[in-house]
Amino acid sequence: MSAIEGPAALTKKQAFIFSLLCCLVYGASYLTRYNFMAAVSAIADALEVSNRFAGLAVVGSFIAYGIGQPIFGVLGDRFHPRILIFSGLLSSAVCNALISFMSDMTALIVIWFLNGIFQSMLWPPLVRIMSQNLTRDQYRKTSVGVTTASAIGTIAVYLLVPLSILLSGWRLSFAVPALIGMSAAFIWLFGTRAYGNEARIGEQTTTDQQETPKGAGMPASDIRLRTLIGTSGMIPVLLVVVFQGALRDGITTWLPSYIQDVYHIQTSLSILTTVIVPVFSILSVSIAAYVQRYVANEIKTTVYLWTIVVAASLALTIFALNAMESVLLMAILMGCIHGINLMLVSHIPAHFANYRKVSTVSGVVNAFAYLGSAISIYGIAALTEWVDWGNIMLVLGCISIIGLLVSMLCVGKWRAFLHSTEAAQTNMHLP
Repeated sequence: MSAIEGPAALTKKQAFIFSLLCCLVYGASYLTRYNFMAAVSAIADALEVSNRFAGLAVVGSFIAYGIGQPIFGVLGDRFHPRILIFSGLLSSAVCNALISFMSDMTALIVIWFLNGIFQSMLWPPLVRIMSQNLTRDQYRKTSVGVTTASAIGTIAVYLLVPLSILLSGWRLSFAVPALIGMSAAFIWLFGTRAYGNEARIGEQTTTDQQETPKGAGMPASDIRLRTLIGTSGMIPVLLVVVFQGALRDGITTWLPSYIQDVYHIQTSLSILTTVIVPVFSILSVSIAAYVQRYVANEIKTTVYLWTIVVAASLALTIFALNAMESVLLMAILMGCIHGINLMLVSHIPAHFANYRKVSTVSGVVNAFAYLGSAISIYGIAALTEWVDWGNIMLVLGCISIIGLLVSMLCVGKWRAFLHSTEAAQTNMHLP
């Protein structure tokens, strides 16, 4: 059985080891990326700066990450993804180590901007190397596994940061991820040597004679990205990606501050309460994958998930809730958002593998996700200085409604694209 994009598939044992390595490197990337987000309130307090100023570091990182995504997406389709992944994770770990020694907020902002660039070297090449080495079934399982690893990494962050604050201060929450990131980078480098030869990483030649969705007779590998995006209806889908990125990282970043400000819970405990969010994300991702197995349309699956997001966001806006009720609703909301993220960021790019654009499309999609993240993170920080959290929840509710409506409009166009490509004809969709 062949890989999605490559002539040779791995054995069952090789695929299992390779999947573990993918999960390790991506889980470690979350430790070295989201710790600043979790510790931003504590950093602002310790360095005596405003949340808005401290939030610039997170915003800068997301902007850098978004800019780097399409760049390294293209590079991931042209150069060896294994080395790009190693270089990105190792450099990110170094940034974390530097942060743990610094007290100047401006320097922290600059270093975390660089960290965003290095982090952008990971996801598109990772999707690429997965599609090159794994069969469709193996890719499906590894995709869910990698998403679960990211949730576990998030849980680790929200356990590590409050524990670090209680024991010795926020700096420890960067020193520990730095060590883990460096270790994971070298484990990846040496552990994937068996998967790095050109015989296995070679391009799939049989797809070169496939026609474009419009039947123009053009070799699949020669189709322009603009043509693929147009025929697949991806432009409005990218808008949906922006909305889910805004909700996902905006809420993740400022949920501790929301709990602290509204319910007057101390910083370390407010951060700790958010551990429940990624726990629900793991469950929601599994449910989303199950639904997708039967729906066979990623956009339609997101419509179901957006409906739940809208209901949860409206409940947060309308009803007077205690801290645990709010966290529970946030967890349900965020779980569905992560399910949407699985569909849009992990599954949709795989449909472009036979056109040799999987890394490029993955980079473009992720760039739009983090455009939404950057706008939301800085926007919420700015809004907290002008309005109360009730109005902020109302804004997030409006975003979720728009996300639902745009998704509903995209279902038909995406279905048509699936039926017009070889990917759909061979059940390329991932459950």
